Amino acid sequence: MGLFVTFEGIEGSGKTTQIELAGEYLGQRGIPCLRTEEPGGTSLGRRLRELLLNRGPFAICPEAELLLFAAARAQHVREAILPALAAGKVVLCDRFADATAVYQGYARGLDMETVNFLNAFSIQGRHPDLTLLFDLPVETGLTRARTRIELMTPGQKEDRFEAEELSFHRKVREGYLLAAHREVERFRVIDAAGTIAELRETVCFHLDRMLMERGLNT
Repeated sequence: MGLFVTFEGIEGSGKTTQIELAGEYLGQRGIPCLRTEEPGGTSLGRRLRELLLNRGPFAICPEAELLLFAAARAQHVREAILPALAAGKVVLCDRFADATAVYQGYARGLDMETVNFLNAFSIQGRHPDLTLLFDLPVETGLTRARTRIELMTPGQKEDRFEAEELSFHRKVREGYLLAAHREVERFRVIDAAGTIAELRETVCFHLDRMLMERGLNT
């Protein structure tokens, strides 16, 4: 079985850039890799991503939001993640079930028992082997994210969550740090205030260490 690594963090934490660099690094080493994202990774996931991440003409209540993320994840796990792991690949995933627990559970205030049940149902027992949490002050992350969004064309901004109040994003960060505290063996908290090169070096260090432990390094 391969290795399942998830990248988590608040908006503007730099995780998407780092997952791209990590994929390139593994490719240079000849290690087969699948780089994917949530919501996304499948045709269904990409359609749901358009609904969930872009501000549209209709509202999405927290309960519907939770169910849509769960649906996207269930399809993603069955269609993309499990087959890649069975083929011995390293799967690098931009957000996974932790994001739902934090955003829809901790920050939105939905019942955590329900959130955990839906997460467990959708992931089919496949938890990440390693989660890299990119952490930095909320104000810094939002400034980065909103600057990036301003350069995008309408319809591609994916700015629905960035439009939330500052208090929401503070809850997201707090929820992530609490999750990392609960599962210290799986999480690695990375100071995302560093440069892209510094973060890449840290990410590669953690990947190399996990690959060595699993006997997957080449």
